[in-house]
Amino acid sequence: MTNPIAHHKLHGLKLLFALVLSLPLLVQAAEPLPSWNDGPSKKNIVEFVQAVTDQSSKDFVKPEDRIAVFDNDGTLWSEQPMYFELLFALEEVKRTAPQHPEWKTTQPFQAVLENDHKALAASGLDGMLKIFGATHTGMTTEAFDDYAKTWLSQARHPKTGKPYTEMIFQPMLEMLDYLRSQNFKTYIVSGGDTGFMRAFAEKVYGIPPEQVIGTTFVTSFEYKDGKASILRTPKLAHNDDGPGKPVSIDAVIGRRPIFAFGNSDGDLQMLQWTAAGPGKRFMGLVHHTDAKREWAYDRQSQFGRLDKALDEAKNRGWTVVDMANEWRRIYPFDAVTTGQVQ
Repeated sequence: MTNPIAHHKLHGLKLLFALVLSLPLLVQAAEPLPSWNDGPSKKNIVEFVQAVTDQSSKDFVKPEDRIAVFDNDGTLWSEQPMYFELLFALEEVKRTAPQHPEWKTTQPFQAVLENDHKALAASGLDGMLKIFGATHTGMTTEAFDDYAKTWLSQARHPKTGKPYTEMIFQPMLEMLDYLRSQNFKTYIVSGGDTGFMRAFAEKVYGIPPEQVIGTTFVTSFEYKDGKASILRTPKLAHNDDGPGKPVSIDAVIGRRPIFAFGNSDGDLQMLQWTAAGPGKRFMGLVHHTDAKREWAYDRQSQFGRLDKALDEAKNRGWTVVDMANEWRRIYPFDAVTTGQVQ
């Protein structure tokens, strides 16, 4: 016959043993931002979040006002050797070229088809707008979503060979999760096309379509043969870069953010708008300093130039994340490292 007292003691010992074994895991789970080295940026982020979520703190912010906005290119995922959406547009020109024989002798399309990077660069902003107009409009929103998702599922980054949706920053994914666990509402506010980002943002970042704000083209409603659709037209509705970012935040969100993160001069006005509000505020920049694991660039970069915003961040005490020294790993597929990696 089993001794009930001995049985309960044995059961209690098993539970105690299991608890002891799980303590390191519990501590690890409770530690926010595990891919960040202990340093000024992690400290600033955690202290800010703790201050605005503590009801006994003078800096407490109600959950409905905990708005956090993030740039996408260079902030949530990489942006070299060029913006990923631009790579998509160039590939779309080549894919659809048989339908446009005139492109063989018309710039900037001729430059794309001939891989003439010098001529493409010479076409400037006007050339880029023509390329984006040709590849992003003249179709329904559903068709564009399908084209974007197809490309994202098949295309690979020229340096890593990884899908572009894996070229995302693990430390920033952790920050998004950390903020949402503290009742922040996270938004993307990017110069990229809203429809392009909506094709992957929810799956990759956990950010739903209604919280993705980007550059938009004029759309129109069409009802034909009993079918309703939204048509994307070539006319630009809003350029969501630079000063366009705070304008769209005000129009779409209707609340000033208390937390904003970018990486380039195109994010400066979004950070200024965030900083101008009352109460405690957080403004951050990702500084690409890691030539070994990612890329090192700032003031002279053709893509993601960080010049005026870097100066203002230093002058105003905003958080500047030194990627090389403060991130234990860059991408989810990376091994964890510690300390300086330059």
